[in-house]
Amino acid sequence: MTNRSHVGDPVKMLQELIQCPSVTPNEGGALDLLQSWLEERGFVCTRLPFAEVDNLYARLGTSGQNFCFAGHTDVVPTGDETLWSHPPFSGHIIGEEIWGRGATDMKGGIACFIAAVDRYLQQADLTQSISLLITGDEEGPAVNGTVKVLEWLDQQGEKLDHCVVGEPTNPETMGDMIKVGRRGSLTGYLTVNGKQGHAAYPHRADNPIHPLIEMLHGLTSEPLDEGTELFQASSLQVVTCDVGNPANNVIPAQAKATFNVRFNDIYTAASLESWVKERLDRVGHSYEIEFSCSGESFSFPPGELGSLIADACETVTGRRPEYSTSGGTSDARFVKNYCPVAEFGAVGKTMHNTDERASLEDLETLTEVYVELLKRYFS
Repeated sequence: MTNRSHVGDPVKMLQELIQCPSVTPNEGGALDLLQSWLEERGFVCTRLPFAEVDNLYARLGTSGQNFCFAGHTDVVPTGDETLWSHPPFSGHIIGEEIWGRGATDMKGGIACFIAAVDRYLQQADLTQSISLLITGDEEGPAVNGTVKVLEWLDQQGEKLDHCVVGEPTNPETMGDMIKVGRRGSLTGYLTVNGKQGHAAYPHRADNPIHPLIEMLHGLTSEPLDEGTELFQASSLQVVTCDVGNPANNVIPAQAKATFNVRFNDIYTAASLESWVKERLDRVGHSYEIEFSCSGESFSFPPGELGSLIADACETVTGRRPEYSTSGGTSDARFVKNYCPVAEFGAVGKTMHNTDERASLEDLETLTEVYVELLKRYFS
């Protein structure tokens, strides 16, 4: 292997990955870099572009169980780069931290897994198979990424036996949490129409803001539920209200609001839509509502895979992670349709933030957890 491979070194690999400006949906050179490293290690790599999104599937070995690590190289935008302490695509190492967009979400997890494969292969012969499914569309619409790669794999007769998604699952410390499911996400786009008029003559107008406020109060005044065994309580959050009225003496003709519901397994998107409409109807004013669901809630018993991750983590860190379904959505919602899946990765305190960064110690710990996981899986 060449020096560029950074064998067993997650920090050097992460540094180069951060330096690839792979903001969704741009590949930014990150998948090219991964492919070069993986091919040097003997992986057979297939690039899978769908529309404007590039993806990578790589496999080492042709027999036995296929253990897959899934993740994404695309990152969210940096925002105002002048607010960053260090350039967001620099990968600077300052003290005991590496800085840059994607350090935790989730180029760090990818670097740690490749380093773990290196270390595992230095200790054991691989008699089965290891694969990576890496998308460039997780932070975007998630239409042309993991879901289509999985469909392609199925068409090719390529089976994944178990999968770990390397999202940053640990809230504060390595060993905090394994994700064994996720809440669903439903967005509602609400429009209330009225009649424009002079604010001094409200009887000649129909103010849409007043019923909109009443509708939103009806949606937010009572909790949806109190949670379930594996899930937090569902949460409905109003994220924007829009009138676009530049005048202080004009009643507008239309008012809009958008809300997002993170829902547990008490609901489906369809049943939640019915719940919303029933409460909107109580106001007695006409409205229009459109819904968009980016994923249903899902969970599964932690089972063998969750236990293997927990055992590996406890061996390395001395802490046994809790099982959780908290947080946003992830590509595990697609993988679950094909094989058992769980999520375990970095500490996520700075993900998506200005000054995103990762602890060098945490990167080393995560790498060793993945090494221990591979040992246990293939033993």
